[in-house]
Amino acid sequence: MEIRHVPVLLDAVLENAGLKTGALAIDATTGEGGHSEALLTRFPGVRLICLDADSAIQAKARERLQDFGPRVEFVNTWFDTWFEQRVSENLERPGFILMDLGISVFHYVESGRGFSFQVDEPLDMRLSPSEQGSAADLVNDWPEKALADLIYGLGEETYSRRIARALVAARVQERIESTKQLADIIWEAVPPAVRHGRIHPATKTFQALRIAVNRELERLEKALGKAFEVLAPGGRLAVISFHSLEDRIVKTKFRELAKECVCPPQQPRCTCTRLALAKDLTRKPLVATEVENAANPPSRSAKLRVVEKLRDTREEKT
Repeated sequence: MEIRHVPVLLDAVLENAGLKTGALAIDATTGEGGHSEALLTRFPGVRLICLDADSAIQAKARERLQDFGPRVEFVNTWFDTWFEQRVSENLERPGFILMDLGISVFHYVESGRGFSFQVDEPLDMRLSPSEQGSAADLVNDWPEKALADLIYGLGEETYSRRIARALVAARVQERIESTKQLADIIWEAVPPAVRHGRIHPATKTFQALRIAVNRELERLEKALGKAFEVLAPGGRLAVISFHSLEDRIVKTKFRELAKECVCPPQQPRCTCTRLALAKDLTRKPLVATEVENAANPPSRSAKLRVVEKLRDTREEKT
């Protein structure tokens, strides 16, 4: 039986889209198309451009959204690449942009690319075949210190040094090629007392490797600025994050866009005359209700932040 990914914070996204009839919207991380389907249904006059770097999951979205016909356009690309190209093109500006930064059920259950330690698969983790290095390349080729820093920095893993040391020792015996190999090495590396905690000991390391392989945080930082520049004045940019590293980047960027005076704090009067570029509609992120959490457990860690563009950044530069 096919398992469909259930989009998180769907009601909150629809309530904050602010779309008008005839507007263009961008689903920057379409996945299986759950949010896209809801947007097209709720706003009958809206047209949608659906982006995704993974052609396999995009095929699922194409099938799901086929009844919407010419209202939907699909582009197989990374969102940061698309927005960077769009900035230099004199094309229609979208009234709403959505970024859902979560990994789909498809990737964990069907992709066969090693995103989950619950099944034994090749240790790949690439969301797009165009990426140069796999997770196996990282764990087998990187120096111990670099691995430890990666696992700590992107996974926030307390035992990063122990895990990195164990990986380097294990790969001397044989190349680490599968998720089971990796998970077993991590299990043995961490103290026995933490092996049966709330989450599996391999969870944070798998997260760190996936983020590194796909350059997720780097792409997010780049995409946020370019997406806001592409957005039409009065339009909204909404981002759903799933862990603190993502949310910190989004929060920082949105507060920067909504900031007015940038004069030094010790200066008694403002002389910069800077105007805020955006209005932060979610000073505190929107989170799922208990009802949604019970029905869709991945929503427990989801946070939605939304800004509304007040003025054209292209004009600000002239």
